[in-house]
Amino acid sequence: MSDTADMARAFKALSNPNRLKIYLAFARYCDQGQPAPVKDMPVGCLLGEAIKRLNIGAPTVSHHIKELVDAGLITTSRQGRQLFCAVEPAMRDKLQAFFAPAKEASA
Repeated sequence: MSDTADMARAFKALSNPNRLKIYLAFARYCDQGQPAPVKDMPVGCLLGEAIKRLNIGAPTVSHHIKELVDAGLITTSRQGRQLFCAVEPAMRDKLQAFFAPAKEASA
């Protein structure tokens, strides 16, 4: 898929306020460089903890996570019954590159 199509999918997914809130929370968590909580567990944010912090109803979070995964914005991994989510680094780089010219022009 082209970069333009990838970006359009990402922006469409992020146009929902709850999905944007979820994505930004995961991005902040990843920026902190958090290690995996237990040896051999995936790195990322434990979804259950994120739901508690974000104050978004659990029934709708599953749908939002699926939309973010389908848009290539986050990845998920399962360890037993726990689901871990992390920002997809390649897409985050594309988003940063997209907005970099605008940031430079305003400086």
